[in-house]
Amino acid sequence: MTTAQWSGPRTDRGLDVTHPVAWYVVAGVVTTGLQELVFLAARPLVDSFAANVLAIGLTTIANTEFHRRVTFAHMKASVAKLHLQSAGTFAFYASYGSLVLVLLHWLVSSPSATLEAVVLAATSAVGGILRFVVLRWWVFTTG
Repeated sequence: MTTAQWSGPRTDRGLDVTHPVAWYVVAGVVTTGLQELVFLAARPLVDSFAANVLAIGLTTIANTEFHRRVTFAHMKASVAKLHLQSAGTFAFYASYGSLVLVLLHWLVSSPSATLEAVVLAATSAVGGILRFVVLRWWVFTTG
């Protein structure tokens, strides 16, 4: 399978250290926005837990592929690590988000879908920091 390069020609110069961080933040904001839209669209049809899992499932693969092609394009990644990371990301966010929703429902008797979405977005931001560390130092290596 060939992949398109989204950046200009490569040079022997090292990439700016902020490159992966900047693209990671951009991807995180876009993905979190998409997750929230899917969550809010699904919420009238299913409970918050199912809507959260659906939203994460639909966005995790695209997000990981973006990171492979853009954020960490200059680094190598084992296919096995990439798939394990995708599965781990889905499992982490699904369980982490569900736990946060349980806590929210314990604290607020009937939270609105909007409040649930805001809490999930904040949860996603915190989890994103951990995911960046895993992607940068385990999945995508320089060697």
